[in-house]
Amino acid sequence: MGGCISIQVSCDQVLNRAGSCLWRKGNHIGNLEKNLVALEKSMEVLKARRDDVLTRVQREEAKGQQRLNEVQMLKEVENLKSNGVFEAVALEKPDMRCVVEERPLQPVIFGQETMLEMAWNRLMDNETAIMGLYGMGGVGKTTHLTQINNKFRETVDGVQVVIWVVVSSDLRVEKIQDDIAKKLGLRGEEWNQKEKIEKVTDIHARMQNKRFVLLLDDIWRKVNLTEIGVPSPTRENGCKVVFTTRSREVCGRMGVDDPMKVQCLTNNEAWHDTCSRKRSDHSRIPEQVRKVAEKCRGLPLALNVIGETMSSKRTIQEWHHAVQILNSYAADFSDYLIEKEKLIDYWICEGFISENKDRERAVNQGYDIIGNLVRSCLLLEEGSNKSKVKMHDVVRDMALWISSDLGENRENCIVRAGVGLCEVPKVEKWSAVEKMSLMINNRVDISGSPKCPKLTTLFLHGNMPLASISGKFFMRMPKLVVLDISQNLCLNRLPEEMSWLVSVKYLDLSRTMISQLHVCLRKLKKLMHLYLEGMRNLRSIDGISSLSSLRTLVLLHCNKLRFDESWKELLLLKHSEVLTIEIKLFFSPMGRRCIRKVVIKDIREESFGFLNFPTILRSLKAQSFPNLSSVSIEGV
Repeated sequence: MGGCISIQVSCDQVLNRAGSCLWRKGNHIGNLEKNLVALEKSMEVLKARRDDVLTRVQREEAKGQQRLNEVQMLKEVENLKSNGVFEAVALEKPDMRCVVEERPLQPVIFGQETMLEMAWNRLMDNETAIMGLYGMGGVGKTTHLTQINNKFRETVDGVQVVIWVVVSSDLRVEKIQDDIAKKLGLRGEEWNQKEKIEKVTDIHARMQNKRFVLLLDDIWRKVNLTEIGVPSPTRENGCKVVFTTRSREVCGRMGVDDPMKVQCLTNNEAWHDTCSRKRSDHSRIPEQVRKVAEKCRGLPLALNVIGETMSSKRTIQEWHHAVQILNSYAADFSDYLIEKEKLIDYWICEGFISENKDRERAVNQGYDIIGNLVRSCLLLEEGSNKSKVKMHDVVRDMALWISSDLGENRENCIVRAGVGLCEVPKVEKWSAVEKMSLMINNRVDISGSPKCPKLTTLFLHGNMPLASISGKFFMRMPKLVVLDISQNLCLNRLPEEMSWLVSVKYLDLSRTMISQLHVCLRKLKKLMHLYLEGMRNLRSIDGISSLSSLRTLVLLHCNKLRFDESWKELLLLKHSEVLTIEIKLFFSPMGRRCIRKVVIKDIREESFGFLNFPTILRSLKAQSFPNLSSVSIEGV
């Protein structure tokens, strides 16, 4: 009754065989088929033995015998077999190496090491998940990103894969997906045939368990990581995304409120870099090197190009020649400032902005365009209130190159500003010229009769001592819409032939010595914007009422002009939108701070159209009355 059944069951061999298939980590995908066959055989043997043993156990237990522990073990194995789920039959081999493709890199420019160190330290900060580098074209953004990419070959820090993608202005999600897929081993016909949404799923599945760094070069608008399939980088997963862009606005849209701006080098840094490339010890060459470096304006792209070109120059004469060539380029006059509203008026007259809009809408659109150009580092703001902009010389040269059909039609735009011209430049094909700038030249003689059927913009301002312009010069420019003759302080008369400029919409005569509007101007029926600012000798604007399309008239600092004689003509300008005149108010500094309200009295009702009160208020607050809160009128 109290006896025990003594049944010898050899489970070790069966369990060892089954366990070697179930739990041994060394068996991976390569032995999968073989392992499955072995597992099936082992399970068949185990099942047969179980059946035999259970039959004997049940017979003995019926006699009152007690089950042994070894038999209980078989029951546990049976439970393991019936309850176990073996969906995952292979493990990915762990690889602690960081997969990063080294990218070719030019020698680091002197002065950029600090920026690279700052960028790297910020990226390595645990709080940084997404980092943006922005700056103008050619300033070195891609170089910095390349240095960051290559640095991961030296510093693993748990990162498993570094992925480089060039995005560019034509952002295409599937192209980005394909570039990422190659790095993740997703390729071939099967991948190519997948739909976009399927690619999203596959990329996300591959990346969600990896610690990755994604480098996006040259993005022009927001890149939606979710749309691509890239998991969001976080502090918890340790992943990073770094991008370069020309636009600070894009940084904000990518969720980076404090991006790193890549700046041009200082003159000393540029000089040091150029010196490091020279191959001659001539004592006078460093002086020429400094001149060459200054022409590059600290732009690394220009320094690289010129540095490579000059690296083989060993004589002082060759360096002298390089400086002379650089001095002959239009880029020598790159830092010219232009008022934003004048630039907008150019665009309106050229047709870039519709002239059919009301003034406020057109100007707002112009400011929006300028804002985008500034944020893209294609224009630089200047002035105390950022009312002016300028263009970096290398960007300007690039714009001229593009506008000339990549250099094939260089005569589309003739730019000879600030180069010491004495006469109108010789042009082989005047019929191709569309834009021409001959401003800021000394003793230039504006003469001849070029045939310019396509010319729309002509800048002649700031030429000293220009006293007159040949009438024939304007006779064959039927499409000219923008003409700037301002800041010619010796110019005291206009040629009668200016009446031939029947398409002109913008005319600037500011700061000339003209005393009255020539009768020839009365025939400019399309003239919309007339600038007469700072004309100290101007006494009369008789005949201005014949300019039936005039919208903007600027008469600031015309000290000898009598408005009581010209007012009636001004009232006849039916389309006038902006009239800028000067009213002298004499107050002490204390008095200016105390004034809160200005009332303009005795204004006839028909004159109200001239008064743009928001503009008046802004102007008075900016110039003299900081606490002014309102401007109103009282009619007669």
